[in-house]
Amino acid sequence: MNEDIRIHSWPCSYYLDTSKQWIPGKLSLTATSIKFTADKTGELLVDFHLSAIGEIKKESSHLIFSSLTILEKGTKHWFSSLHPNRNVVFNILEHFWREQLLSSQEAGAGAALESSKGKELTGMLEGSQKRLEDTAKVLHSQGEQFDNIMRGLHKIEGDMDVADRLLTELESPSWWPFSTKLWKTPVEAKPKETPAAPDPKAQEGILLRIPVIITHRTDSNAKPGKLTVLPSGLEIQDCNSQLLHRFEARDVDDIWVHTPYEISVRQRFIGKPDTSFRLLAARMPEAIPILQMQFSKKIQFLEDALGFAGARKSPQADLGTSIWQAATGFLGAAVNPGTPAGSAEGPDKEQVQLQKISQEEAKELRQILKKLKGLALETEAELERQDEALDSIGSSVDRATLTIERQNRRMRKLT
Repeated sequence: MNEDIRIHSWPCSYYLDTSKQWIPGKLSLTATSIKFTADKTGELLVDFHLSAIGEIKKESSHLIFSSLTILEKGTKHWFSSLHPNRNVVFNILEHFWREQLLSSQEAGAGAALESSKGKELTGMLEGSQKRLEDTAKVLHSQGEQFDNIMRGLHKIEGDMDVADRLLTELESPSWWPFSTKLWKTPVEAKPKETPAAPDPKAQEGILLRIPVIITHRTDSNAKPGKLTVLPSGLEIQDCNSQLLHRFEARDVDDIWVHTPYEISVRQRFIGKPDTSFRLLAARMPEAIPILQMQFSKKIQFLEDALGFAGARKSPQADLGTSIWQAATGFLGAAVNPGTPAGSAEGPDKEQVQLQKISQEEAKELRQILKKLKGLALETEAELERQDEALDSIGSSVDRATLTIERQNRRMRKLT
């Protein structure tokens, strides 16, 4: 992903220490850096990496004006007259600064290990395994919903049987002299024991939880919080983990992807204002693929995010072939070190020779491939089971509709 994508920008003033004056301009934030550009000259006065920041504070200049200070390698940068307000800018900058520090620590821990083709392939397969596990969780939750629907339909059919018997007694009561049921006692219906359906919200797993900056209706209310992606919907919480709003999957009308780091979720209403949240996060690129899988018909990429969507789509289209071809080639190179991985005719002389992978890496790759195969087979079996459940639900609904129509005709005759 292009790290120079502008995430946000704010009109403000920057104190230039050399000339001892405030310079109006625009403060910009990218995924890895902070920049300030003067309005009149267009000169770039500030440009430093997020990892170089030592401290971000709210202060006052001349004891009157509210300002924001950023300490960068011993140099203190002053920003004032921030729009829409200082708190919004502070929350967003602090969020991306913290996430950059966390990612730098993880990258530093991994940089000590020597990278190899085997490790790269292992990372690819582990990513595919995680995506397949997320898909399996969504399918499992969907299967539980189908099971709940089936239990509800069975209960409806039982109620219809009771209504049918009551209508029969009304049409020909036992005290009527010409009744055929004069000496027959009504058979007591045994209540069907329906197992209590477990609460799916209490048992469902969390697909992803990331820290976000939440904007609700107005820009002045941008505050830190959390976004939780569940198989059944989305939960938005504040910084104290208090639930602000829960979007059920069926209630979400639109998801707009403004940039790779910013989305908005909306639920429309008739006769009252829509419920809409705008979410900004450094880890939003991790959440967008899951949201795209869950809300494929409701998510839309705006102009600034189209490049991100295209970059994700192209490798995904060739994911199945590239991973398995690469795995076959690397595993073959590990088993037969003398045979180069590639076509039988041999690679070009200019082509860089692939690094050989160790036996331990080949063993790990085989284990991951076995897990992927098992997950794929389980997913296929679950899909087949849900297809059968859908057919059964359709036929049960048709039967219930016919029964209701027949009983309605009988009741109209009684009246």
